Amino acid sequence: MASSLVDRTLQDVLSAFAAAVPTPGGGSACATASAIGVALLIKAAAVAGVPHHTLGGIETQLVDAIDGDARAFGEVIAAHKQPRDSQAEHALRTTAIQSALRHATDVPLRIMRLSAEALTEAHALAPRIRRSTIADVTVAVMLLRAAFEGARTTVVANLSGLADAQHATTVRDECGRLSEQAERGSGEAERLLRAV
Repeated sequence: MASSLVDRTLQDVLSAFAAAVPTPGGGSACATASAIGVALLIKAAAVAGVPHHTLGGIETQLVDAIDGDARAFGEVIAAHKQPRDSQAEHALRTTAIQSALRHATDVPLRIMRLSAEALTEAHALAPRIRRSTIADVTVAVMLLRAAFEGARTTVVANLSGLADAQHATTVRDECGRLSEQAERGSGEAERLLRAV
């Protein structure tokens, strides 16, 4: 990746996603969608005069994850390209792949955490917004849910390659808890939005 995605024009970002190269991919797309959803929540909070410091912190971390996911998957690709001619090289390559896969799992897991936290914030914000921003907040919730599910799919795909079964189980358990949190946050936010 020549430069940070977040420093490019939107057209350049779309071209990067469309290019026939491994990165950026789905994880970066999830972080982008989630960051846009959070930005819409910040807009609604600002219009209503509601403090949005927590949302600002979530957005910053999601923006970091856009390039972070691409870098993490780049590490997986680089690890697979390491030499494996000797037994020592094969062992080093295997260790590098496992380390890179773990990192490539951690980034979308972080996107899941941040998206779930943003959905919880959307639930808290929903009854306080102005009617003029109902559509914005509804779109935000939809983007956050889509980003959450996409990041979960990426996590699950990466877990299938991890040799550390205990870590994989821990991550799967966290995914379950985060799924419940995201479902609760989005469901309550949507219910409250219908009542605004």
